[in-house]
Amino acid sequence: MNQDHFSIPFHWIVMQPLSQTFLLFLLPFLVATPLAAADLPVMRISVENTERHLHSQAVGRYAAILQERLRGQIDVQFYPNAQLFRDKDVVQALAQGKIEMAVPGSWHLAAHEANVGIFLLPAFYGCPAETNYAVLDGEIGRALDARIAEKLPVTVLGRWIDLGHAHLFSLGRTISRHEDIAGLKIRVAGGLGNELRIRALGGVPVSIAWPDLSEQMGQQQIDAILTSYETVHSAGLERRGITSVFEDKEYFPQYIPLVRSSFWEKLPPPTQAILRQSWEEQVDQARIEAAAAQQAARTALIDAGLKVVVPDPETLTSWRERLRGEQENFIQAMDIDPALTTGLTARTANTCQDN
Repeated sequence: MNQDHFSIPFHWIVMQPLSQTFLLFLLPFLVATPLAAADLPVMRISVENTERHLHSQAVGRYAAILQERLRGQIDVQFYPNAQLFRDKDVVQALAQGKIEMAVPGSWHLAAHEANVGIFLLPAFYGCPAETNYAVLDGEIGRALDARIAEKLPVTVLGRWIDLGHAHLFSLGRTISRHEDIAGLKIRVAGGLGNELRIRALGGVPVSIAWPDLSEQMGQQQIDAILTSYETVHSAGLERRGITSVFEDKEYFPQYIPLVRSSFWEKLPPPTQAILRQSWEEQVDQARIEAAAAQQAARTALIDAGLKVVVPDPETLTSWRERLRGEQENFIQAMDIDPALTTGLTARTANTCQDN
């Protein structure tokens, strides 16, 4: 039996500060799934990141809450670390009934619903989290959730949770200014908007899935990585050759909670309400914890010797305006509905001025 099929997931337990002795005491009870669970509908929740990552911890906490609130109704199973599927594959897995829930990164979902890529547009380059929230938690965000549900066999469970800003982390060569990006091979997790932005900045984007990244770093196939402080720190990438970061707030990655429609529609309304309410209760905490985790990771990486280069606000504004000159080309290439972008510059300007 896979060790993550327990009503209380093994990986969720090992993240807690328990002693080895206590874990050995618990193990026989964890391995023996109650017989009653075999008769319950299963809710398999898949995420790509490692158990230490804030994404996995937030979703794992949600799974644990559901296990308690839906005890005897649904067998909730949590699978971190891409044990079932990589995030780029979860939409297909949901459609095929192989999982019931996933929380993929928005950059992955843009491959299936192009309009999700709106947050990868130049208008958001170098902007604070509040710029994303101003758009996402308003009319445009509601329209995006509706379009996702219309196009894909999923229900969007609620508000999106954060990863935190992605920057350019270098392996060896320091990026001291924007001009230094020219010619660098830069790993992106996905998202056409990320590839277009890196090209517009002069770099060469290389799409590499997270589980394959360590090997590619070892083979020295890339010069830099578009990712976040917490992702670097939780995976120990500073020990794989990352030496510096160009902190330019390339974009603000978030995760979208998706539940398979065919599973959702079979649930009675009270159970649906528990799923939604339990998620909503976690969102603000998850966003706060994401920000704290990014700051803590930044501090830890600096202590470990990471060099941080922070472009001044005027420089970021100048480059955002330069990139914005290509925004219409981005919109067309990414197949984003122009109606959603009407007034986007005005919507983002109030929260993204010389931040």
